Amino acid sequence: MADATRVDEAALADVDQAVEELREERTAFLTELVRFPSVLGQEAGIQRRMADAFEGAGLEVDAWDARWDDLRDMAGYSPVDWASEERPLVVGVHRAPSPAGRSLILNGHVDVVPAGPEAAWRTPPFEPVVREGRMYGRGAGDMKAGLAANLFAYRALRHAGFAPAADVTLQSVIEEECSGNGALATVQRGYRADAAVIPEPFDHTLLIAQLGVLWLRVTVQGRPTHVLEATAGADAIQLAWAVIDDLRTLEADMNRPEARPEAYRDAVHPINFNVGRIEGGEWPSSVPASCTFEMRVGLYPGTSADEMKRTVTERIAAFAADHPVLRHQPPTLAWVGFHAEPYTIAWDAPPLPALAEAHRRTVGGTPEALASTATTDARILGHHGIPTTCYGPEARAIHGLDESVDLESVHQVTRVLARFMAGWCGLRRVDGGAAP
Repeated sequence: MADATRVDEAALADVDQAVEELREERTAFLTELVRFPSVLGQEAGIQRRMADAFEGAGLEVDAWDARWDDLRDMAGYSPVDWASEERPLVVGVHRAPSPAGRSLILNGHVDVVPAGPEAAWRTPPFEPVVREGRMYGRGAGDMKAGLAANLFAYRALRHAGFAPAADVTLQSVIEEECSGNGALATVQRGYRADAAVIPEPFDHTLLIAQLGVLWLRVTVQGRPTHVLEATAGADAIQLAWAVIDDLRTLEADMNRPEARPEAYRDAVHPINFNVGRIEGGEWPSSVPASCTFEMRVGLYPGTSADEMKRTVTERIAAFAADHPVLRHQPPTLAWVGFHAEPYTIAWDAPPLPALAEAHRRTVGGTPEALASTATTDARILGHHGIPTTCYGPEARAIHGLDESVDLESVHQVTRVLARFMAGWCGLRRVDGGAAP
């Protein structure tokens, strides 16, 4: 079994050279990926491109549509109310003829969040441009750069005349931004490995913890009237904000220093109850009859998603019971989308030491440990017995305007992943002989 310190440095130098020789092709591929507006429900085109790229790299391609009914009883499933058809999962597999090292999954997601007001972008979000060494465009950082790094790390080994001595699986999944069900479908399909790495854009840090995330939809009913007698009605929008304000007190309580786990002691504001969507009212001259808001709720490691759902549900019920209007018609709740458990992995658990060593020998220094205030698909693979961390490039304004990724950072991540793969899996020369 090989590790990062036992693979011959001459072989790793050849791999480094291959990464360099593929630099421009990798950037062109990333440009191509960013051009796909792969928001929820529109992932088919980019997934066909990923399948072609995997096939072109000599990988065995598996593409299929997930069926939510097949996942509902699995740990990590998030309830959704949208379809799975014609939104394929794509996996490319390198099968070692006589595995000698440790197997590996390199996972990434193609879905992106909506671009928002496109006129507010400096350049159109799905027309990528490079300025001062950074590629701008929706998904450039989160996380199409990581998908490109995964593929070209593997291709660099082959370009240098080697193949991994163990099985390697490259995964291109959907639904990371809203449920995690895409990654869960790969587990249901039977894909496992000794470790997994997801190159999320966390600036060369190694993930050791991430929050859990829930998506909540709350509908509040008011009493509609004409505005000439507004005091006889009850404004559903104002009632919804009253519920939100009460939940903000729970958010504040969870952010108190004494309420935080050790990993989040120094985080600025780890728990966020974000109102991402709100819709209410029927007519400018009528007191609103109904208002619905959708909220993202964070939770710490040590608390389960079900426990947090009970806490929020009971909090809203108690607030409504004491409210002069809401006690007669309490808000209705629906949990649709993320039902994401928190996730942790020890700093000394595989594959972190080997990946940290590959970083040290490539970038220099020891990568920082990251306790993320977001969630990633690491929880899906990790909770199903695959030790998983995240290690990826530096990006800015992900989920915001003028998202960008540093292309030199992408290059260094590709080098690290290629070197890590060589050490973790071992190398064989393409002619079948073992690497020195």
